[in-house]
Amino acid sequence: MSINTFGHLFRVTTWGESHGPALGATVDGCPPGVPITEDMIQHWMDKRKPGQNKYTTQRREADAVKILSGTFEGVTTGTPVQLMIENTDQRSKDYGDIKDKFRPGHADITYFQKYGIRDYRGGGRSSARETAARVAAGGLAREAIKAIAPDVRITGYMVQMGPHRIDRDAFDWDQIEQNPFWVPDARAADDWAGYLDGLRKSGSSVGAIIEVTARGVPAGLGAPVYGKLDTDLAAAMMSINAVKGVEIGEGMSVAMLTGELNADEIFMGNDGQPKFSSNHAGGILGGISTGQDIVVRFAVKPTSSILTTRKTITKSGEETEIITKGRHDPCVGIRAVPVGEAMMACVILDHLLLHRGQVGENQGVIGRP
Repeated sequence: MSINTFGHLFRVTTWGESHGPALGATVDGCPPGVPITEDMIQHWMDKRKPGQNKYTTQRREADAVKILSGTFEGVTTGTPVQLMIENTDQRSKDYGDIKDKFRPGHADITYFQKYGIRDYRGGGRSSARETAARVAAGGLAREAIKAIAPDVRITGYMVQMGPHRIDRDAFDWDQIEQNPFWVPDARAADDWAGYLDGLRKSGSSVGAIIEVTARGVPAGLGAPVYGKLDTDLAAAMMSINAVKGVEIGEGMSVAMLTGELNADEIFMGNDGQPKFSSNHAGGILGGISTGQDIVVRFAVKPTSSILTTRKTITKSGEETEIITKGRHDPCVGIRAVPVGEAMMACVILDHLLLHRGQVGENQGVIGRP
């Protein structure tokens, strides 16, 4: 399994398994001189860690991150930063009954078909536990972004759980951290609580849609054709466990618009900078950031490990039935929010470094004679 690295200049390699002794990330390409401590990264780890409320898996992990290399006297040195998170609450015995059975909707079957080996203890590398390493790397990326582009703010939130959507007219940034679902709509948060509690008690699960917005991103990030900012963002979000769809800006809904409705008209603002009448493009045109908010959405499927009996087969090809015990998220979308934020941070930092390396400052200045 050789493809465990993403990024161009800011490169992240994740390692470890769900039920191994530890997992983590090796980050290469972080600029030197970035102030960083374990507490700074831990702030973001705490958003993702399990067992914080009844709506997530009850696996109890502190997700305490350790910085093993790449820093000196509280700042990065420019050498690889090694981040480690120990696993402390594995219960591999929960998976003993399914070690020879494939879970429908899970990667069990494809991992076995490809590699001939199956880590049935929670799924190994296919487990969402792997995303803890991404959040750690994203915490480092956020601190580096502060040094290069301090106006950038990255915020994720859930906009849909199952069939239930937020009311966009009631969108409130301040509500996002006031409920267990990271929802910017107080009424939706109340409604979803009862809905998900019912699913949880029945042993079932449900999917969700998460939106991640990066505000304050400067114009000019990204490159034409194969180096597009939206190409890397789509790949980053699609690589998250359980993600089955990614949209940028208007996304699939753009197919319903006419050219007049879709075109974001351009004006000159009072500050001498271009302004747009709307943001159907999601802050990216031709693969290059416009200076508007970058808006990405991704859909996660329902957790495959459920208590409802499902038909399946064994490794020997026998037909059978399966019930998956253990501790699982009734809606994996909740803990996918900080993961989406982390992937946005890693990609934005990577493109800030690429932009700085290729052109330095933007070459085209609008309004100059």
